[in-house]
Amino acid sequence: MSLNIAVLTTGDELINGEMSDTNTARIAQLLSAWGYAIKESRTIGDDESEIEAALRDLSSRRDVVISTGGLGPTDDDLTARAAARTFGRRLALNEEALAQIRRFFAEKNKEMHPRNEKQALLPQKALILPNRLGTAPGFYLRQGTCDLFFLPGVPGEMAVMLEELVLPHLYERSGGSAPQQERILQVFGLSEPKVEERFSHAPLPQGVHLAFGVEFPFVRVKLRARGESADELLNRAEMHARKLLQPFVFAVGKETLPGNVARMLTDTDRTLALAESCTGGMVAQMLTDIPGASRFLDRGAVTYSNAAKQDWLQVPEDILNREGAVSKACAQAMARGIRQAAGTDLGLAITGIAGPDGGTPDKPVGTVFLALSAKDEQRVQGYRFSGNREQVRRISACMALEWLRRYLGNHY
Repeated sequence: MSLNIAVLTTGDELINGEMSDTNTARIAQLLSAWGYAIKESRTIGDDESEIEAALRDLSSRRDVVISTGGLGPTDDDLTARAAARTFGRRLALNEEALAQIRRFFAEKNKEMHPRNEKQALLPQKALILPNRLGTAPGFYLRQGTCDLFFLPGVPGEMAVMLEELVLPHLYERSGGSAPQQERILQVFGLSEPKVEERFSHAPLPQGVHLAFGVEFPFVRVKLRARGESADELLNRAEMHARKLLQPFVFAVGKETLPGNVARMLTDTDRTLALAESCTGGMVAQMLTDIPGASRFLDRGAVTYSNAAKQDWLQVPEDILNREGAVSKACAQAMARGIRQAAGTDLGLAITGIAGPDGGTPDKPVGTVFLALSAKDEQRVQGYRFSGNREQVRRISACMALEWLRRYLGNHY
């Protein structure tokens, strides 16, 4: 069964440009994975009458309304009161919600502010949607044939509650089967047109539909199928797609490039040290975002100046004078120097010109050199990346992780 779904986001900060509405995009992504699509989205400021009008209109025309924001403890958090007035319900203290809020503060060993009690004032007969990550309970209402879900505006809290509480409800309302299943392959190193071209020469099994998405610098290949045999079809399609796209597929589903590199380093019991210049520690940050990174990451050095490259990494002065800090020779010396200083299995180095200034005719902005040093291998390569400063830095860091992934894949 197809559902007619609308999304409503609230908050003055979304209207005046202080913050971007990332929730609608995230909701669309999570719904899409289950085969659901948003038919309409709307953003309203912190105006109770406007919120009421939006809820009244959307609930009269849609099967499902997912609302985010306005459930906090301050005076400008108006969603619960607006929902109560819209649907003719009394706003009442919900003991279950209050207990959840008190429990959250107790578990954090923090004192609960009296204002937080406001978050337990909900429309009468609303069903609580537990929030295990924050203080704001969500709630559910049924109005006529419309299911309304009210979730916090905090993106992390909202996404978890949508996945754990809302999507299972939509699944049941759809008759116990999602409209479609989806398998996502993450690709790095091929542009979207080149990815599509490979499939044009070798189509997917019948019954599997192909879609693409780009999240710089990655391409997301989406395989979709419907019906009872969807899982089997997707297994076949995934194997087919991997053969077409190898070695550029680095992750499936919710896997990430840093996460897979961290797992491979841990599985192979290898240690790593990093020497970064133009990326300013970005690779180290990506890896230390992974719990347990201390098992494989020994250290990371941000050696921005020539003096730092000499003092910390023992890069010879004649290389810096003759070849320059942005060169194959310097990158190789950086990787070797950090590995020897740390005594690790692997040393990885990045040096380049991220821009917007600093380029020359021989070494324009976007020139980046990577080097990997191991006992059994020394590798160095130059790249010319395009984009702004942040894009050059990000693609450089991702390429460094991709080097590690491929090296470790060959040394399992």
